[in-house]
Amino acid sequence: MIHLSEIRVLQGGRTLYDGVNLQIGTAERCGLVGPNGAGKSTLFRLLNGDLTPESGEIAKPARWTIGYFSQDVGEMRGCSVLTEVKKSSRRVEDLAQQIQVFEGRLSKLDTDPLDDDAMAKLLEDYGEAQEEFERLGGYELDHRAQEILSGLGFSPMDWGRPVESFSGGWKMRVELAKILLMNPDFLMMDEPTNHLDVESIVWLESWLKDFKGTLLLTSHDRDFMNGLVTRVLEVDNGAITSYSGNYDFYERERELRREQLLAAFKRQQEMLAKEEEFIARFAARASHAAQVNSRVKKIEKIERIVIPKERKVVRFQFNQPPRSGDDVIVFDGLGKAWEQPDGSIKRCFGGVTGVIKRLSRVAVVGVNGAGKSTLLKTIIGDVAPTEGSVRIGASVSVGYFSQYATDVLDPKMSIFQTIQEVLPQASVGTIKTLLGSFLFSDDESEKKISVLSGGERSRVMLARILARPVNLLVLDEPTNHLDMQSREILLDALQRFEGTLVIVSHDRHFQRSLANRVFEIDRGALRTYEGSYDEYLSTLVARGTSNLA
Repeated sequence: MIHLSEIRVLQGGRTLYDGVNLQIGTAERCGLVGPNGAGKSTLFRLLNGDLTPESGEIAKPARWTIGYFSQDVGEMRGCSVLTEVKKSSRRVEDLAQQIQVFEGRLSKLDTDPLDDDAMAKLLEDYGEAQEEFERLGGYELDHRAQEILSGLGFSPMDWGRPVESFSGGWKMRVELAKILLMNPDFLMMDEPTNHLDVESIVWLESWLKDFKGTLLLTSHDRDFMNGLVTRVLEVDNGAITSYSGNYDFYERERELRREQLLAAFKRQQEMLAKEEEFIARFAARASHAAQVNSRVKKIEKIERIVIPKERKVVRFQFNQPPRSGDDVIVFDGLGKAWEQPDGSIKRCFGGVTGVIKRLSRVAVVGVNGAGKSTLLKTIIGDVAPTEGSVRIGASVSVGYFSQYATDVLDPKMSIFQTIQEVLPQASVGTIKTLLGSFLFSDDESEKKISVLSGGERSRVMLARILARPVNLLVLDEPTNHLDMQSREILLDALQRFEGTLVIVSHDRHFQRSLANRVFEIDRGALRTYEGSYDEYLSTLVARGTSNLA
């Protein structure tokens, strides 16, 4: 059991937490939600011991091991991936050495006996070391490390590669593997699904379902949260509010509580108005002095209901796109291969022939590195095919968002100027309404691109793309860096988009809410599935080749 009592935290002159009390029970599964800057990462740091509150107490079981996965990956170099992962289990290695020492001492009893007290102490220490070593999985450490690495997308050939040879995203997976190998009593995870493909996300979800310890996580992946958490902790306005249930339950219950709070606020305001009217009416009359004083004291003692600020969200309105021809994208024997550094050829896909019709919503799926982004770049003409061709149909106008699209934004321009650049004829009001639908207030619209977070830049770029009257959207991981609210706004907009959509996303909720056709890239082949994303998953389960359902 974890207890937070009267916690107060100041940050940059602002009160982040004020008198917070919280209990997290053993083996509880909690999801942490709240707007950016509300204090989610601060709570993680408090619980991990990296931050001390101005006042209050934090009590945790003394023998608990804590694993904390954050987005900050430390220095990794000088060893293989497998060795790096096993570094997180130094306690296991220490115990193995202790057990060897104890066994060595026991083997010398014939020549170097111990008295009864010393013998009892040796056996007790030996037994405790063995028990902890077994509990921490010491006897199968290598096997568990390899199993975790495989689940997170590393092949056996990767296990021995130098860890510094991997990209930042893959190093993040190594860090995640280290935390999982710890198998701690209390596991905290800050956005663990970032940089993971769908297969790895589903494997991680399965691993966490079997996890026996206490779990506290934050994630922008709705399906991931719904599949794991049984309690949601909302951090906002200096307080932590608890909801018993998964994320979907939290959304419904939060709205219900807000409606009840608004009703109570209205009743209180009506009551206060009546009392204040009485006081004002009879304040000057000596005959009513006692009644007036009584009512003044009464309203002074009343705890006023405060309605938390709720950010107003404006629904995004698309410009009506021009109608395209019925054949939007035509493939004819399309293929793409890359030459590797060692001179070998990697085939991404080949022999792709077919048509994407108008109003189709195509989800492109496959493991990381399969060639999903390459297919999208080939469609829009950024990458030349090595065989066959791809043709954009008649009257098709394309809007394209890539994982690195935000790099083209001018850091010196404001958010408003960035949108005005693509809508030069639009009024100030029109642009500000558009920005409001992407969660940018009037004041925020003047912020420079250079000071924006990754999620804010993504929202700006999406606003630029969606504001244009295009009839084909090609989107490569548009939900990266977006929080849950931003994802829902984008999803709502895309569901109402009256054009053709081709999308790569590792967000399962996003894909199942949009797709009516699926392209799967797997080991150089591209397979097409007619129907929804859930129907695609059912097909895979039926053929026994996937664990994605």
